[in-house]
Amino acid sequence: MELTIYKTDGTSSKKKAQLSDSIFAIEPNETVLYEDVRRIQANSRQGTAKTKERGEVRGGGKKAYKQKGTGMARRGSIRSPLLKGGGTVFGPRPRTYTVNLSKKAKRLARKSALSLKVSEESLVVVEDFSYEAPKTKQVVELLTALKLDGKKVLLLTSEMNKNIFISARNIPGVSVLEASKPSTYEIMKADVVIFQESAVSVLENSIEPKVDEEAA
Repeated sequence: MELTIYKTDGTSSKKKAQLSDSIFAIEPNETVLYEDVRRIQANSRQGTAKTKERGEVRGGGKKAYKQKGTGMARRGSIRSPLLKGGGTVFGPRPRTYTVNLSKKAKRLARKSALSLKVSEESLVVVEDFSYEAPKTKQVVELLTALKLDGKKVLLLTSEMNKNIFISARNIPGVSVLEASKPSTYEIMKADVVIFQESAVSVLENSIEPKVDEEAA
């Protein structure tokens, strides 16, 4: 499939970017898409929450008050979950939230996310550009020219570009990544995904590595 390549001023360059149909034009698998996003979010949890239960709180060695004549219930310990300062019933304990998914499923999820963005016309290809010095205004002008200001944008570059990264990091909702690194969650979280022209092949090769015929 082909997509128009835009200039940084928002006008068409009259060039076309060739996108792999096996990555950008498949039928999105919503089940795998959900499972991969769930996996990423679950694996980011620390799982260190802990509350003290009845046997862990301080006190309770001495009988709180006499057995009869008080008009109150016969509680045996001040560590009871019913009392202030008592233990917690069924409180959280340290645990792992890790969810596993096969490499094949992860790959399908990324393809589904990218294909979904193309079908929603939320994927834009821009000519390669670079900045001599970091300046937020430069990225703001780019987004304004592409009519994307105010949206959550994921900008993918072919390689690590420090000036572009620093220029965009103070803009709310805008993130910059190398094309080989975005996860399914990061793709789906963005309203629009912007590719630098040379970043397309980098992402395609990270999902489906090209093998030379001679090596094969």
